[in-house]
Amino acid sequence: MAEITYADAGVDIEEGAAAVDAIKDAVHSTYRPEVVGDIGGFGGLFSAAAFKGMEEPLMVSGTDGVGTKLKVAQLIGKHDTVGIDLVAMCVNDILACGAEPLFFLDYIAIGKLKKEHVAKVVGGIAEGCRQAGCALIGGEMAEHPGVMDPDDYDLSGFTVGVVDRPKMIGPDGVVEGDVLVGLRSSGFHSNGYSLVRKVLVEGKTAEELAAPVAELNGETLGDALIAPTRIYVKPVLNCLRNLPGDVHALAHITGGGITENLNRALPETMDALVNKGAWEVPPIIKMGIEAAGLTEEQALKTFNMGIGMVLIVDAARVDAVMDELAKSGEEPVVIGKIVEGTGVVRYAE
Repeated sequence: MAEITYADAGVDIEEGAAAVDAIKDAVHSTYRPEVVGDIGGFGGLFSAAAFKGMEEPLMVSGTDGVGTKLKVAQLIGKHDTVGIDLVAMCVNDILACGAEPLFFLDYIAIGKLKKEHVAKVVGGIAEGCRQAGCALIGGEMAEHPGVMDPDDYDLSGFTVGVVDRPKMIGPDGVVEGDVLVGLRSSGFHSNGYSLVRKVLVEGKTAEELAAPVAELNGETLGDALIAPTRIYVKPVLNCLRNLPGDVHALAHITGGGITENLNRALPETMDALVNKGAWEVPPIIKMGIEAAGLTEEQALKTFNMGIGMVLIVDAARVDAVMDELAKSGEEPVVIGKIVEGTGVVRYAE
């Protein structure tokens, strides 16, 4: 009987080892002082020294993926930014209770493992971790021959953070009269791409996606669609630390749009009254709305509309919060206020 090796079955162990070597520098660039050991072990080690000085440290975890935005990346052949999306979707979520992300792990499922390809993807994950200030301490690269096409891949990620319980923020701290401060998005971020691909990508070639578009101020459609999700960790944490008590709650605007995410930061007796004219919707999102024929109500339940994070702020401290965010390079905008209600998002012109 002829010998059949693992490589004959489609899994190249040597290429996998080469891929690990190719990503080591990127991984090391994310390390914090609390990281113990190195990649390659059976588990990632992280010291609890980060909890020192906290009255009641709570560990906060989050997991997510990039979704079908990966199909756009594969079509245009750009794989060095989707890793940022992966980190962003996880760390922005745990940030919503005031948590600092400490470490991150990734899972890459791929049809045919190529070290150069994986290095680009992991390079993006490392960049996202650097932006968030968390360490990439482990992960998995799984080759799936016969299950996935050779050039196909999927990403998922997992993060753990910490928050001191007395400093947690959330719906319990929100009061009538609080002000809504929005932080701008870079576009669709990583949500709504099943619809976006259907109306903006299907039937187009890579060359068409690489052509400048007048409605996008000369940017290509491909670049606009692949723009990575913004990571809000550092500016928001700076604000929470330097202005304790000024921010009462946060909402990460993801799938479901403003309508179905901002309400998650509200108590049952309060509504968020959002002024729709307070900010400019990005051109790429306008293009998606028009191509899909969405009503304004539908769009507000589907896309972030140009606002990726909302801070619910003490009305007397809005200027201080806006100034602090601006120091971190943000361009915050007041988009509404908290009013008496039943825990829903309402809109005003």
